[in-house]
Amino acid sequence: MQISAITSYLESIAPLSYQENYDNAGLLTGSLDQNTSQALITLDCTEEIVDEAIQKNCNFIIAHHPIIFTGLKKLNGKNYIERTIIKAIKNDIAIYALHTNLDNVHNGVNAKICEKLGLINTQILAPKTGFLKKLVAFCPTEHADKVRNALFEAGAGYIGNYDNCSFNAVGNGTFRGLANSNPFVGEPNQQHTEAEVKIETIFAAHLQPKLIKTLLAVHPYEEVAYDIIPLDNTYKNIGAGIIGELQTPVNELFFLKTIKEKFHTKGIRYTHLLNKEVKKVAVCGGSGSFLLQDAIAQKANIFITADFKYHQFFDANNRIVIADIGHYESEQYTKDLIFDLIKEKFPNFAVRLSEINTNPINYL
Repeated sequence: MQISAITSYLESIAPLSYQENYDNAGLLTGSLDQNTSQALITLDCTEEIVDEAIQKNCNFIIAHHPIIFTGLKKLNGKNYIERTIIKAIKNDIAIYALHTNLDNVHNGVNAKICEKLGLINTQILAPKTGFLKKLVAFCPTEHADKVRNALFEAGAGYIGNYDNCSFNAVGNGTFRGLANSNPFVGEPNQQHTEAEVKIETIFAAHLQPKLIKTLLAVHPYEEVAYDIIPLDNTYKNIGAGIIGELQTPVNELFFLKTIKEKFHTKGIRYTHLLNKEVKKVAVCGGSGSFLLQDAIAQKANIFITADFKYHQFFDANNRIVIADIGHYESEQYTKDLIFDLIKEKFPNFAVRLSEINTNPINYL
């Protein structure tokens, strides 16, 4: 199988356009045309992971964290990043990363955390804007159903828990084909009026090339009139963090002990307990301190994340319990998420979970 088949599928779930502007998700070494027989899934890609891939005959490593995060000016092997890249290239191993693009989808990293905690009624904690567009197309009345359904099939028309959403208005289109035209209706050099339907439908911005290709393929006109309109609407399925609810409220200390058990942590850093039951829970895998005010605004009882600095704990201000469980610990199940996604789509492709704990932090 070509690597491109796997990466295309993963990017249909977590498009690269969803990554933060500081990130570097995608194919980091190797070629999309490269063939692969099995892949190794890991949270981090290190020299030890490349050695494991070599030992297991995996020429494709899929990691959550990109080993190349900022620009590399030299490859002299002076640090672990350079040594990892050199070793991967020497052994013809491709490295791919799904990072904040997998964080920002509703069924991504944070959904896996919610699954482990048994949260229900989950939704994105801080939805993003600027990821939606509207397609407006005009077509003959008798072809409207075919065009509309093709656009829905290509991914347009989703609004929250609804699909096949569109607005349709009937009107008259006018045109005159010039000398070299071959009009579907009417005659060249003659003014023509045609009963048409204006179809308006919303879509995720990354789908634009696919939708335009679909529209042009199914539309009967030689020249297709359409508009693409950027929207500032909030996209509820894309954004940082997730908030959900426990089926049954529990004591704060009991819930902290539950987190410690489920995430195999050596310790949890947490703020003063508020002597309230935990019902609403906000989560963010990795560094999530930037979402604290969002968690408070949505009245979460506890916020589970990592990498809080000392002074940031004061910002809880007795309005929420912050539970810092560690960066690796919060994202450790991302490996299982990626594994399950690939096996569901490609059941006959060999996917292997790394057996190496790449957590650089130790505890006494």
